[in-house]
Amino acid sequence: MRVAIIVTVLNEANSLPDLLESMAIQTRPADEIVICDGGSTDATVAILESEERLPLRVIRKPGVGISAGRNTAIDATSSDVIAVTDAGVRLDHEWLARIIEPFDDEAVWVVSGFFRPDPHSVFEVAMGATVLPELGDIVPSRFLPSSRSVAFRKTAWAEVGGYPEWLDYCEDLIFDLRLRKRYGDFAFAPAATVFFRPRTTLKAFFVQYYRYARGDGKADLWRLRHAARYLTYCVAVPAVAFGGLLINPWIWLLSLIGIPGMFLTGWRRLFNSWDNLSSIAKAQAFLWAPIIRITGDVAKMLGYPVGWVWRWRHREQIPNWRQN
Repeated sequence: MRVAIIVTVLNEANSLPDLLESMAIQTRPADEIVICDGGSTDATVAILESEERLPLRVIRKPGVGISAGRNTAIDATSSDVIAVTDAGVRLDHEWLARIIEPFDDEAVWVVSGFFRPDPHSVFEVAMGATVLPELGDIVPSRFLPSSRSVAFRKTAWAEVGGYPEWLDYCEDLIFDLRLRKRYGDFAFAPAATVFFRPRTTLKAFFVQYYRYARGDGKADLWRLRHAARYLTYCVAVPAVAFGGLLINPWIWLLSLIGIPGMFLTGWRRLFNSWDNLSSIAKAQAFLWAPIIRITGDVAKMLGYPVGWVWRWRHREQIPNWRQN
């Protein structure tokens, strides 16, 4: 079984050395590695072209989006199985061996890997705990893997039409949903781990989640989740505030008990991941968690309707991905 790793990159000179080093020490080396560059203006291409340890091929396609870049890289491979990851991560040394192991069963078409935070600051520790799941949070039959850690047979990619090139964000979710519809539940390889560095600033995180939600709107994803968010912030929170002011101050007391429940998951994960922090750093991370959660929610509430407007304007050109 030939196995390829594919990646898309754009101005990733700072993060590429860690990724390439982690590729070079895999216990099961890739038979080929294809990286599609979307038009980098930094040293990304020079770093890739100077790499001599790996069976690496670089394809340059300035202006190409992430979906088209992945499709281009996959199409250029001659391998049976495609393992996909992203710039900005480093791979566990057994990642490739673990993520392709389930393909020994011919009935397996897709394998979900896993990812863990790789924080470099107190803020990033809080970020990872707030936005990234722990292994115990995963229900394998419902888990839709990020394309920073997933593998599939090349024939499966072709059968579902590849990554959706009409979508700029959340494209991996649409791809996952189409694969699951055609082939059923994915195999889960929790030991196939990549280490993902969270966004380093609150502004960068806001932009990331705004774009994710805009992608949700474009693809018509997660209506109920987004509706619940609008109801919470636009109806429930104002109702509690005015209720406490106009009706009974005890309503405020009840809200002080109930509102922190929004942050319990992030705090629980934080308690499991902050052993190396000082007491002051733990207090900082504890306070960052609700700020990060609220910032992400606001970003999503702003991004989702923008995506919906885009979808309405382009409704005649958007394929019905749920049927095709």
